[in-house]
Formats: sequence, C-alpha cells, structure tokens
Amino acid sequence: MIAEFVIGRSTQLNPVGAFQKLKGGVWPIVGWLGVAAGFIILSFYSVIGGWTIKYIISSFTGLINPSTDATGYFLGFIGNGPQTVLFHAIFMAITIYIVYKGIGEGIESWCKILMPTLFVLLLVLIVRAVTLPGAGAGINFYLNPDFSKINSSSLIAALGQAFFSLSLGMGAMITYGSYLGSKKTSLPQSAATVTLLDTGVAILAGFVIFPAVFAFGVAPGAGPGLTFITLPQVFALMPGGAIWSALFFVLLLFAAITSAISLLEVVVAYMVDNVKWARQKAALVIGGAIFLLGVPSALSQGAMPINILGLPFLDAMSLLSDIMLPLGGMLIALFVGWVIVDVAKKQTTIEGKFALQPVWIWILRVVAPIVIFVIFFNAVRALLSSIGL
Repeated sequence: MIAEFVIGRSTQLNPVGAFQKLKGGVWPIVGWLGVAAGFIILSFYSVIGGWTIKYIISSFTGLINPSTDATGYFLGFIGNGPQTVLFHAIFMAITIYIVYKGIGEGIESWCKILMPTLFVLLLVLIVRAVTLPGAGAGINFYLNPDFSKINSSSLIAALGQAFFSLSLGMGAMITYGSYLGSKKTSLPQSAATVTLLDTGVAILAGFVIFPAVFAFGVAPGAGPGLTFITLPQVFALMPGGAIWSALFFVLLLFAAITSAISLLEVVVAYMVDNVKWARQKAALVIGGAIFLLGVPSALSQGAMPINILGLPFLDAMSLLSDIMLPLGGMLIALFVGWVIVDVAKKQTTIEGKFALQPVWIWILRVVAPIVIFVIFFNAVRALLSSIGL
C-alpha cells in the first residue's frame, strides 16, 4: 500500500499515467492491468452489491420469517434475471452518481457520511448480537480459534483476502495517492491507519455474526451462503428481526459502495487524465460499460446458463480478478523497490523520518514479490482446477 501511495503522490496521475511518467517502456502495462482489474471487479462486485439492496427491501417483505426457506428464497432471487439486473443497475447508479460528483462533492463528502454511519450501525448490531441468550458460545468460538487448522493454504487464502480487502494491485491506492498532492501526509502512517481500520472493521463484524449464529444454533456457513442464507435465518428468530436484518444489509451496502467508488474512480481517473474526458462524461460512459459487462454475471447465477470455460460468468470474472490483483501487486513491489527507489525514499520521508525504510525497501525487493507470487500461483492453480485442467 505504501508503494502504491508513492507512485500516486509522486506523479499526481492515474495508474497508467503514473507509470508512463516515472519510467515508461513496458511499465505502463502494470497501470493498464490495474485499470482493467477495476473494470472487471466492479462489474461483478456491483451484482453482489445489488443483492444487498434487494435484501434490505426483503427484510420487510417476507424474508425474515421462521417459516421462510432462506435457501430457496436466495436461489429464487438470483435465478430471477430481471430482478438481479435491476438491483445491479441501482447499485451501479449510486456508484456512478458519487463518482460523477467528483472528489470533494462526491467521494470525500459521501465517505464522510457513509463511514461514520457504517461504524454506528456496526456497533449497534454488535450490542444486539452479544446480548442475545447463548451468544457466549459464539464469542468463545470466535476468540478461541483452533490453531491446528491453520496451514499454508489458510495463510495464502488470508493474504489473498487482504489484497482484495485493501484494494491492492488494482490501482485504487495509486489513484487515491495522486489526490494527496503536496500535503504533508505521512504515507507510512496513512497506510498503517487504513490497514488497522480495515482489520478492525473485519474483527468487529465477527462479533455481529458468530454470537448471533451460535445463539440460535444455526451452523455458520461461508461466503454468500453465510450472508444471504444463514444470517436471514438467524434474524428471523430474533425479536424485531426485520429491523436488525435491514440494518445489517444497510451496513453491508454502505461498505460495498465505499469499495465500488474506489474501483470506478480508477478507470474514470484514467479517462480524465489521459483521454481528457470530462469527469461527468467518464463516470457515465465507463459506469454504463461496467454495468453492461456485469449483466452476464447477474444472469449467470441461475437465470441463464452464461458460462466461460465451463464456469458461470460471475465465477469466472472473480477467479480472473484473483489472478490480476497479486500480479499487479507483485510488479508494483518490484517497480518501487528496484526501479524508482530514490523516489520511494523521498516520498516516504516528506512528513518526517521513516525508521523502517531500509527494511521496507528490501521487503519490496525480495520478500513481498516472493510471497505475492505464491498467492498468484495459487490463484492460477485454482482457476485451472475450476476449469478441469
């Protein structure tokens, strides 16, 4: 993350323009990789973001009822093409609007609203979850992990999740770094703050999920199953479950929107800087194109058999992004550690001394590329395995 901030602030440009300015040659390909990753990821991310909007509404229209088959409800929804495309369109429209308004009036002002609200909702849901009868079992399960089950595969999976969660390797942090300008902002401190907040929110989310799941004796699932099947079953058993369900999915929506605007901003920034489009035009045209790419993902989960290499379109896009992010991250680490090391040293000491700078440089040069290559290799292996190779 510090390396991406360095590239962005030192050039004041989008990922493609930044690499062109700093070195040129083949290196702008890394910037293009980030722009392409942002485009692809948002196309399917918006589909899932749309699911959260649907579930906010569904919380008050029959979903949160002990007699409702949560699995059947979810499969019925994602198999309904017009609905999935509609909610995908609503989510993209919100994202486009915020980016359309610009940095100050759009992204910055909306994040000032969304982020505090997100934390408040999270704390309210935590209080509700941990005060449920039987919640102690869930807290104990959460805070006393079975370390014997942690192996190389789980560590690699965690690193891959960290990459996605922190928006690394896709140009988002380069783009945001370019907006820091000449402000006396400590890049190492900024990266540490973002990482700690991101991790903190993830840890707090566990205090919503596991106490609630264990309080009602529901087996914890994973991924979409946990979010859209298990938790609605839990909320259905709670007093005032519809309200708690709606609050949870509003929380999820806000978190998704903050990530989505980062993804769209990467591509829009390129169009504004390099193609010289007006921000408004770039947001509308690029946002519209991303929406269209997302339509096959929306339909591929049950409405229509839209497959690539035998995989549903959404799953294929997700696996492709799992490869693109670590590849971009690995190349960024090598670029900053070996090619623009003098720029990196200067940018990380603008606000003061960076005591760990020598260690950081060698992590970028050697440790990070090796570790990230392992993530990249496993992502490629997972894709090949998924298509039967």
